[in-house]
Amino acid sequence: MRAGLDEAAVADVLTLVERAAAQDGARALNEQALLRVAADPGSPTGSGIDERHVLARDGSAELVAYAYLDLADPRTGVTAEVVVDPEHRRTGWGSAVVSRALAEVDGAPMLLWSHGDHPGAGRMTRRLGFVKVRELWQLRRRLGADAPPLPEVRTPPGVTVRTFRVGVDEQAWLRLNAKVFADHPEQGATDAADLARRTGSAWFDPEGFFLAERDARLVGFHWTKVHAPARATGAVQPTGEVYVVGVDPDEQGSGLGLALTLIGLHHLAGLGLAAVLLYVEANNAPALRVYERLGLSKVATDAQYRHPGGQSPHR
Repeated sequence: MRAGLDEAAVADVLTLVERAAAQDGARALNEQALLRVAADPGSPTGSGIDERHVLARDGSAELVAYAYLDLADPRTGVTAEVVVDPEHRRTGWGSAVVSRALAEVDGAPMLLWSHGDHPGAGRMTRRLGFVKVRELWQLRRRLGADAPPLPEVRTPPGVTVRTFRVGVDEQAWLRLNAKVFADHPEQGATDAADLARRTGSAWFDPEGFFLAERDARLVGFHWTKVHAPARATGAVQPTGEVYVVGVDPDEQGSGLGLALTLIGLHHLAGLGLAAVLLYVEANNAPALRVYERLGLSKVATDAQYRHPGGQSPHR
Protein backbone atom coordinates (compact mmCIF):
# COMPACT_ATOMS: atom_id res chain seq x y z
CA MET A 1 0.00 0.00 0.00
CA ARG A 2 1.26 3.52 -0.80
CA ALA A 3 -0.94 5.21 1.77
CA GLY A 4 -0.11 8.88 2.21
CA LEU A 5 2.67 9.10 -0.40
CA ASP A 6 1.39 11.38 -3.13
CA GLU A 7 3.42 13.05 -5.88
CA ALA A 8 4.52 15.93 -3.65
CA ALA A 9 5.63 13.54 -0.91
CA VAL A 10 7.60 11.48 -3.43
CA ALA A 11 9.45 14.61 -4.51
CA ASP A 12 10.15 15.50 -0.87
CA VAL A 13 11.53 12.02 -0.16
CA LEU A 14 13.81 11.96 -3.21
CA THR A 15 15.10 15.46 -2.38
CA LEU A 16 15.82 14.41 1.21
CA VAL A 17 17.69 11.30 0.04
CA GLU A 18 19.93 13.36 -2.26
CA ARG A 19 20.55 16.02 0.39
CA ALA A 20 21.67 13.37 2.88
CA ALA A 21 23.76 11.57 0.25
CA ALA A 22 25.68 14.74 -0.52
CA GLN A 23 26.72 14.79 3.14
CA ASP A 24 27.27 11.06 3.69
CA GLY A 25 28.75 9.93 0.37
CA ALA A 26 26.12 7.16 0.08
CA ARG A 27 22.36 7.07 -0.45
CA ALA A 28 20.36 6.00 2.59
CA LEU A 29 17.83 4.15 0.41
CA ASN A 30 18.97 1.37 -1.89
CA GLU A 31 18.05 1.15 -5.56
CA GLN A 32 15.05 -1.11 -5.00
CA ALA A 33 13.51 1.22 -2.42
CA LEU A 34 14.14 4.30 -4.60
CA LEU A 35 12.55 2.63 -7.63
CA ARG A 36 9.49 1.72 -5.60
CA VAL A 37 9.17 5.18 -4.05
CA ALA A 38 9.27 6.77 -7.50
CA ALA A 39 6.84 4.28 -9.09
CA ASP A 40 3.64 5.93 -10.34
CA PRO A 41 3.32 8.56 -7.59
CA GLY A 42 -0.25 9.30 -6.63
CA SER A 43 -1.71 6.24 -8.33
CA PRO A 44 -3.99 3.91 -6.33
CA THR A 45 -1.74 0.93 -6.95
CA GLY A 46 1.68 2.56 -6.96
CA SER A 47 4.48 0.02 -7.01
CA GLY A 48 2.17 -2.90 -6.28
CA ILE A 49 4.31 -3.85 -3.27
CA ASP A 50 3.13 -4.26 0.31
CA GLU A 51 4.95 -1.22 1.67
CA ARG A 52 4.50 1.58 4.16
CA HIS A 53 6.01 5.03 4.55
CA VAL A 54 6.78 7.00 7.69
CA LEU A 55 7.34 10.73 7.12
CA ALA A 56 8.49 13.13 9.84
CA ARG A 57 8.13 16.88 9.27
CA ASP A 58 9.27 19.78 11.43
CA GLY A 59 7.23 22.83 12.40
CA SER A 60 7.69 24.37 8.96
CA ALA A 61 6.35 21.20 7.29
CA GLU A 62 9.81 20.37 5.87
CA LEU A 63 10.49 16.63 5.57
CA VAL A 64 13.38 15.91 7.95
CA ALA A 65 13.21 12.11 8.31
CA TYR A 66 11.69 9.25 6.36
CA ALA A 67 11.41 5.46 6.65
CA TYR A 68 10.57 3.08 3.82
CA LEU A 69 9.09 -0.24 5.02
CA ASP A 70 8.94 -3.29 2.76
CA LEU A 71 6.55 -5.94 4.05
CA ALA A 72 6.53 -8.04 0.89
CA ASP A 73 8.85 -10.92 1.82
CA PRO A 74 7.51 -13.25 4.54
CA ARG A 75 10.98 -14.83 4.87
CA THR A 76 12.56 -11.66 6.24
CA GLY A 77 9.63 -9.90 7.91
CA VAL A 78 9.89 -6.15 7.55
CA THR A 79 12.88 -4.52 5.85
CA ALA A 80 13.41 -0.83 6.52
CA GLU A 81 15.51 1.99 5.06
CA VAL A 82 15.75 5.30 6.93
CA VAL A 83 17.10 8.74 6.04
CA VAL A 84 17.50 11.79 8.29
CA ASP A 85 18.31 15.29 7.09
CA PRO A 86 21.92 16.15 8.05
CA GLU A 87 20.86 19.43 9.65
CA HIS A 88 18.41 17.63 11.94
CA ARG A 89 20.60 14.81 13.23
CA ARG A 90 21.42 14.27 16.90
CA THR A 91 18.07 15.83 17.79
CA GLY A 92 15.97 12.66 18.08
CA TRP A 93 14.43 12.57 14.61
CA GLY A 94 16.11 9.28 13.66
CA SER A 95 14.99 7.50 16.83
CA ALA A 96 11.49 8.95 16.45
CA VAL A 97 10.98 7.76 12.89
CA VAL A 98 12.40 4.28 13.60
CA SER A 99 10.25 3.93 16.72
CA ARG A 100 7.22 4.95 14.69
CA ALA A 101 8.18 2.42 12.01
CA LEU A 102 8.28 -0.36 14.62
CA ALA A 103 4.86 0.69 15.87
CA GLU A 104 3.51 0.78 12.29
CA VAL A 105 4.23 -2.94 11.87
CA ASP A 106 2.79 -3.93 15.26
CA GLY A 107 6.07 -5.14 16.70
CA ALA A 108 7.00 -7.48 13.84
CA PRO A 109 10.73 -8.32 13.52
CA MET A 110 12.51 -5.68 11.46
CA LEU A 111 15.71 -5.54 9.43
CA LEU A 112 17.14 -2.03 9.10
CA TRP A 113 19.84 -1.06 6.60
CA SER A 114 22.56 1.50 7.27
CA HIS A 115 24.26 2.24 3.95
CA GLY A 116 27.81 3.27 4.72
CA ASP A 117 27.33 1.93 8.28
CA HIS A 118 27.21 5.45 9.67
CA PRO A 119 28.40 5.57 13.34
CA GLY A 120 25.29 7.50 14.32
CA ALA A 121 23.09 4.74 12.93
CA GLY A 122 24.99 2.17 14.97
CA ARG A 123 24.46 4.12 18.19
CA MET A 124 20.78 4.69 17.48
CA THR A 125 20.01 1.09 16.56
CA ARG A 126 21.72 -0.29 19.67
CA ARG A 127 19.73 2.12 21.81
CA LEU A 128 16.48 0.90 20.24
CA GLY A 129 17.27 -2.79 20.65
CA PHE A 130 18.69 -3.67 17.21
CA VAL A 131 21.68 -5.98 16.71
CA LYS A 132 24.00 -5.99 13.69
CA VAL A 133 23.42 -9.20 11.73
CA ARG A 134 24.89 -8.62 8.27
CA GLU A 135 27.56 -6.71 6.40
CA LEU A 136 27.68 -5.98 2.68
CA TRP A 137 31.07 -4.81 1.40
CA GLN A 138 31.62 -2.48 -1.51
CA LEU A 139 34.72 -3.39 -3.51
CA ARG A 140 36.38 -1.22 -6.17
CA ARG A 141 38.99 -1.55 -8.89
CA ARG A 142 40.60 0.94 -11.22
CA LEU A 143 40.11 0.46 -14.96
CA GLY A 144 41.85 2.12 -17.86
CA ALA A 145 45.39 2.35 -19.19
CA ASP A 146 46.96 3.08 -15.80
CA ALA A 147 45.24 0.12 -14.08
CA PRO A 148 46.55 -3.46 -13.85
CA PRO A 149 45.50 -5.40 -16.97
CA LEU A 150 42.50 -7.69 -16.77
CA PRO A 151 43.05 -11.43 -17.36
CA GLU A 152 41.79 -12.91 -20.61
CA VAL A 153 38.36 -14.52 -20.68
CA ARG A 154 38.24 -18.32 -20.80
CA THR A 155 34.70 -19.54 -21.34
CA PRO A 156 33.98 -23.16 -20.30
CA PRO A 157 33.62 -25.62 -23.22
CA GLY A 158 30.08 -25.86 -24.56
CA VAL A 159 29.01 -22.46 -23.21
CA THR A 160 28.07 -19.52 -25.43
CA VAL A 161 27.55 -15.94 -24.27
CA ARG A 162 25.22 -13.35 -25.77
CA THR A 163 23.44 -10.19 -24.60
CA PHE A 164 19.96 -9.79 -23.16
CA ARG A 165 16.96 -9.44 -25.50
CA VAL A 166 14.22 -7.23 -24.06
CA GLY A 167 10.81 -8.84 -24.46
CA VAL A 168 12.33 -12.31 -24.95
CA ASP A 169 14.61 -13.28 -22.07
CA GLU A 170 12.75 -11.99 -19.02
CA GLN A 171 11.07 -15.21 -17.88
CA ALA A 172 14.15 -17.40 -18.38
CA TRP A 173 16.24 -14.90 -16.46
CA LEU A 174 13.72 -14.67 -13.61
CA ARG A 175 13.67 -18.46 -13.28
CA LEU A 176 17.45 -18.73 -13.15
CA ASN A 177 17.80 -15.74 -10.82
CA ALA A 178 15.30 -17.29 -8.38
CA LYS A 179 17.21 -20.59 -8.48
CA VAL A 180 20.65 -19.04 -8.02
CA PHE A 181 19.57 -16.65 -5.25
CA ALA A 182 16.99 -18.84 -3.50
CA ASP A 183 18.56 -18.00 -0.13
CA HIS A 184 19.27 -14.34 -0.84
CA PRO A 185 16.69 -12.04 0.80
CA GLU A 186 16.84 -9.25 -1.80
CA GLN A 187 18.04 -10.64 -5.13
CA GLY A 188 16.06 -13.85 -4.80
CA ALA A 189 12.83 -11.90 -4.33
CA THR A 190 13.14 -10.05 -7.66
CA ASP A 191 9.93 -10.44 -9.65
CA ALA A 192 8.72 -9.41 -13.09
CA ALA A 193 7.71 -5.93 -11.89
CA ASP A 194 11.13 -5.35 -10.29
CA LEU A 195 12.85 -6.47 -13.49
CA ALA A 196 10.62 -4.22 -15.62
CA ARG A 197 11.43 -1.22 -13.44
CA ARG A 198 15.15 -1.85 -13.92
CA THR A 199 15.04 -2.53 -17.65
CA GLY A 200 12.91 0.59 -17.99
CA SER A 201 15.45 2.75 -16.15
CA ALA A 202 17.52 5.34 -17.99
CA TRP A 203 20.74 3.52 -17.07
CA PHE A 204 19.71 0.15 -18.52
CA ASP A 205 21.75 -1.08 -21.49
CA PRO A 206 21.04 -4.59 -22.85
CA GLU A 207 24.52 -4.60 -24.39
CA GLY A 208 25.91 -4.74 -20.86
CA PHE A 209 23.66 -7.62 -19.75
CA PHE A 210 25.39 -10.90 -20.62
CA LEU A 211 23.69 -14.30 -20.71
CA ALA A 212 25.50 -17.65 -20.79
CA GLU A 213 23.82 -20.66 -22.40
CA ARG A 214 24.57 -24.36 -22.62
CA ASP A 215 22.52 -26.37 -25.12
CA ALA A 216 20.19 -23.33 -25.49
CA ARG A 217 19.52 -23.31 -21.74
CA LEU A 218 20.36 -20.26 -19.63
CA VAL A 219 23.05 -21.21 -17.09
CA GLY A 220 24.54 -17.89 -16.01
CA PHE A 221 24.50 -14.13 -16.37
CA HIS A 222 26.41 -10.95 -15.62
CA TRP A 223 24.42 -7.75 -15.54
CA THR A 224 26.59 -4.64 -15.56
CA LYS A 225 25.60 -1.07 -14.81
CA VAL A 226 27.08 2.36 -15.46
CA HIS A 227 26.59 5.06 -12.81
CA ALA A 228 26.53 8.66 -13.96
CA PRO A 229 28.78 11.02 -11.94
CA ALA A 230 27.05 11.95 -8.71
CA ARG A 231 27.68 14.53 -6.03
CA ALA A 232 26.92 11.85 -3.46
CA THR A 233 30.06 9.89 -4.33
CA GLY A 234 32.27 12.79 -5.35
CA ALA A 235 32.85 11.10 -8.71
CA VAL A 236 33.72 13.19 -11.75
CA GLN A 237 33.53 10.31 -14.25
CA PRO A 238 31.01 7.51 -14.75
CA THR A 239 31.68 4.37 -12.72
CA GLY A 240 30.91 0.81 -13.79
CA GLU A 241 29.29 -1.77 -11.55
CA VAL A 242 29.25 -5.54 -11.45
CA TYR A 243 25.52 -5.28 -10.81
CA VAL A 244 24.79 -8.98 -10.36
CA VAL A 245 26.51 -12.21 -11.40
CA GLY A 246 24.62 -15.49 -11.20
CA VAL A 247 25.61 -19.03 -12.13
CA ASP A 248 23.38 -22.11 -12.15
CA PRO A 249 24.41 -24.36 -9.22
CA ASP A 250 24.85 -27.19 -11.77
CA GLU A 251 27.69 -25.15 -13.32
CA GLN A 252 29.56 -24.54 -10.08
CA GLY A 253 33.25 -25.35 -10.44
CA SER A 254 33.26 -24.95 -14.22
CA GLY A 255 34.86 -21.50 -14.16
CA LEU A 256 31.74 -19.88 -15.59
CA GLY A 257 31.44 -17.36 -12.76
CA LEU A 258 34.96 -16.07 -13.31
CA ALA A 259 34.47 -15.98 -17.08
CA LEU A 260 31.23 -14.00 -16.80
CA THR A 261 32.78 -11.58 -14.31
CA LEU A 262 35.68 -10.94 -16.67
CA ILE A 263 33.38 -10.51 -19.68
CA GLY A 264 31.59 -7.75 -17.80
CA LEU A 265 34.81 -6.13 -16.59
CA HIS A 266 36.24 -6.08 -20.10
CA HIS A 267 32.98 -4.57 -21.36
CA LEU A 268 33.10 -1.80 -18.75
CA ALA A 269 36.77 -1.13 -19.42
CA GLY A 270 35.98 -0.89 -23.13
CA LEU A 271 33.53 1.91 -22.39
CA GLY A 272 36.44 3.98 -21.09
CA LEU A 273 35.31 3.95 -17.45
CA ALA A 274 37.83 4.85 -14.78
CA ALA A 275 36.66 2.38 -12.12
CA VAL A 276 34.30 -0.48 -11.33
CA LEU A 277 32.51 -1.35 -8.10
CA LEU A 278 30.53 -4.28 -6.77
CA TYR A 279 28.76 -5.37 -3.59
CA VAL A 280 29.43 -8.70 -1.92
CA GLU A 281 28.44 -10.32 1.37
CA ALA A 282 31.25 -9.94 3.88
CA ASN A 283 31.05 -13.65 4.75
CA ASN A 284 31.17 -14.88 1.13
CA ALA A 285 34.78 -16.06 1.28
CA PRO A 286 34.87 -17.83 -2.13
CA ALA A 287 33.56 -14.74 -3.97
CA LEU A 288 35.91 -12.46 -2.06
CA ARG A 289 38.91 -14.59 -3.09
CA VAL A 290 37.89 -14.34 -6.75
CA TYR A 291 37.35 -10.60 -6.60
CA GLU A 292 40.60 -9.98 -4.73
CA ARG A 293 42.49 -11.92 -7.42
CA LEU A 294 40.93 -9.58 -9.98
CA GLY A 295 42.25 -6.56 -8.11
CA LEU A 296 39.10 -5.42 -6.30
CA SER A 297 39.48 -4.15 -2.73
CA LYS A 298 37.09 -3.06 0.01
CA VAL A 299 36.22 0.65 0.21
CA ALA A 300 32.91 0.79 2.17
CA THR A 301 30.46 -1.25 4.25
CA ASP A 302 26.68 -1.43 4.39
CA ALA A 303 25.30 -2.93 7.60
CA GLN A 304 21.98 -4.51 8.42
CA TYR A 305 20.55 -4.43 11.93
CA ARG A 306 17.77 -6.65 13.28
CA HIS A 307 15.08 -5.85 15.84
CA PRO A 308 13.46 -9.00 17.30
CA GLY A 309 10.01 -7.47 17.39
CA GLY A 310 7.60 -7.29 20.29
CA GLN A 311 6.73 -4.08 22.08
CA SER A 312 8.20 -1.17 20.17
CA PRO A 313 10.00 1.64 22.02
CA HIS A 314 8.08 4.81 22.90
CA ARG A 315 4.81 3.33 21.69
